[in-house]
This record gives sequence, structure tokens and C-alpha cells, in this order.
Amino acid sequence: MSIINAAITAVGGYLPEDKLTNADLEKMVDTNDEWIMTRVGIRERRILKDPSKGASYLAIQAVKDLFQRNNIDPKTIDGIILATNTPDYHFPTTSSIVAHETGCVNAFTFDLQSACPSFIYALEAGANYIRSGRYKRVLVVAAEKMSAVTDYTDRATCPLFGDGAGCVLLEPTEEHSGVLDAYFRTDGVGKTNLIMKAGGSACPPSHETVDARMHYVYQEGAAVFKQAVKGMSSSCHLVMERNGLTYDDIAWVVPHQANLRIIDAVAREMQVPLDRVMVNIEYRGNTSSATIPICLWEFEQKLHKGDNLILTSFGAGFTWGAVYVKWAYDPKH
Repeated sequence: MSIINAAITAVGGYLPEDKLTNADLEKMVDTNDEWIMTRVGIRERRILKDPSKGASYLAIQAVKDLFQRNNIDPKTIDGIILATNTPDYHFPTTSSIVAHETGCVNAFTFDLQSACPSFIYALEAGANYIRSGRYKRVLVVAAEKMSAVTDYTDRATCPLFGDGAGCVLLEPTEEHSGVLDAYFRTDGVGKTNLIMKAGGSACPPSHETVDARMHYVYQEGAAVFKQAVKGMSSSCHLVMERNGLTYDDIAWVVPHQANLRIIDAVAREMQVPLDRVMVNIEYRGNTSSATIPICLWEFEQKLHKGDNLILTSFGAGFTWGAVYVKWAYDPKH
């Protein structure tokens, strides 16, 4: 009996047109370009300014991009798994809105939330639907309107985040390609280091929580930095070791774009030169779960069939992990 693997056969993405530069931030908080570039390596980020549009709008545009560039009939999509930490609503699911607005009338849908690693978690979940043999086409989407949960009076966090969406299409293959391995871990020790303090059932919205600005991202950067480098590096090493991969076998490392210093540290730990690491943080910022699929979308023309990719991320929870992907197609022109 042949083994069914889940191959990435197409990618899509979307970034809003409006830019928020470091010069803009200098007018809002006590910061400057040198301080931001030195600490996180971000020069500008894209922002969805329209207050009436949420993460679903970003996801819809990314999915439409994938469909249009690859001539995909939305009626052939069996499922949509949407990774997001900034859903339009608590319910209905953002994925159901995306399915409706993109014509995916035959798709099951659900949202998945596991902080910044949500996309790689969703990728493995989608791959398992394909591996089951019951589904032929599953979209894995990540969309974040981080500007909606960013406190633009907090100089420590407001330079970090941007908005955007990326997606991939998974289809079955009997070739040795696609999503071949994954490793995930969680350690709740970091609960208070990276958190939105209010808005959930443990601390429902109130006048007091709004006045205290508790509905925005709160982060203790030093603690997160240390654990991120450790978690991402160790998970990459483990996935490579159990698949017999050496550093020379890796065509691309695709890290979560949280902080350029974290990306540099992980690359050094893996002994992979930066010219084999996907980096777009300078002009995209941290789009949370969407950073990795946006990278795949922007670097698509540099990817070739058979390339070994290691995707890795770290986020609140703390959650982290790595995924081994063997790329399934040559550049599309």
C-alpha cells in the first residue's frame, strides 16, 4: 500500500497597502529608528487601517491570490484551517467567513489558535487530513490584524507588529515530498511573560479593563527572547536529527519573524548561513502566525522541487516547534 504524503502545491498571500514606518512611530512614542532597528530589525510594517475590516479580510485576499494565480476552483476545496490570534469575533469562526467570501461552498472550516506557532500547528493538522485519504484539497491559512491588539502608547511593543496573511494548499502525493515531520512542545511557565490580560472568560471586558489598557499585547521581551532561541533551535535540531538531515541538506530555514536578533541567533545555533534563512522582517514586522506563510509566498520563486525546508516558530504559552517540509514544485512563472 502506497504512503500518502501532504504536499504544498500552491501559496498565496496579502499585505495591506498602508505602511507604518519608524519615522511615524517617532511621532507617537518616545522611540527612534536606530533604537528599533538595533533591537528588533524592523523598519516598517503594513497596517490594515480600515476599522471595519478584520483578519478575515486579509485571509480572503490571500486565498483569492492563491486561487487566481493557480487557477483553482474554490468548489474543489475540502477544508479550510485558519490560524489566527486576532479573529474577527469570538464566534462565528473567521474561517467560516473566509469560506463564504471565497466561494469554498464544499469546505469544512475551523480556526486554530496557538499563538505565533499557530500556522505550523495548522499545517500539521491539515497534512493529517490529507494523509487520512478522505480529503484531497485543504487550505491552511494564517491571518493577523495585529494592529488591532497593539498598544500604540507602549514603546516596547508598538514597533513590533504588522498585519498580513498567507496561505498554502495541501494536496496528496505518493512522492517523498510535502509535510514530512513535525515536533511541537508547550511549557506554561511563560504565561505572564506574553499575554493579553483581559477579554477572555478569566477576565471579561469591563470599563476597568479598557481603562487599564489590558486588551493589548503585553510582553516581557528579555524572557521571551531567551526561551524563543532555545525552543526554536532545539526543535530544529531534533527534527533534522530524526530525519537524517545535516546542515548542508537544508535549502531554507523559515523562522518566525519576531525579532531579527532571534533569527540570527537561531541561524547560528543551526550553523546555517543567513543566505539560506528566509528573512522579511525589516519591511513586514511581526505578523504573528502569518509570518511563515508570508515568507513562503514572497520567496516562492526561489524554491525548487526537492528543497528541504525547516519551518520553526515560538510564541505565547510558551508554545514552539518545527516542521520539516520537502518542497513539491519548481518555481511558477
